[in-house]
Amino acid sequence: MSSYSEISAHDLSVMLTAQPLLLVDVRNDDEVARGIIQGAVHIPLAMLPVQYESLAKAENIVFYCHSGVRSAHAAAFAASKGSKHVFNLAGGVLAWNKAGYSFVHQNNTPKNEEKKK
Repeated sequence: MSSYSEISAHDLSVMLTAQPLLLVDVRNDDEVARGIIQGAVHIPLAMLPVQYESLAKAENIVFYCHSGVRSAHAAAFAASKGSKHVFNLAGGVLAWNKAGYSFVHQNNTPKNEEKKK
């Protein structure tokens, strides 16, 4: 049976610099408007079955959401479709933020930079 792995915010930070991966934000539009992890693509969880083919060729896929629950469903779905290296960000953006990592707006301006304007 295919499965996925849980990773910490620190592990994701290391992965982002060490290997190619597809980072997928499965939150709703209003949540993503508040900030997204740099390099992520936004595919709301409800749209994942429809848009999955665009992800299928990725070597490593990391899903995240607000707290890790919806992204766990997304990771399980991708693993059930045969994706081999599937990960879920444990604790979602809450854990990412708590670990001190930043977000960008979809126009890729870091949140802390935008506040300075």
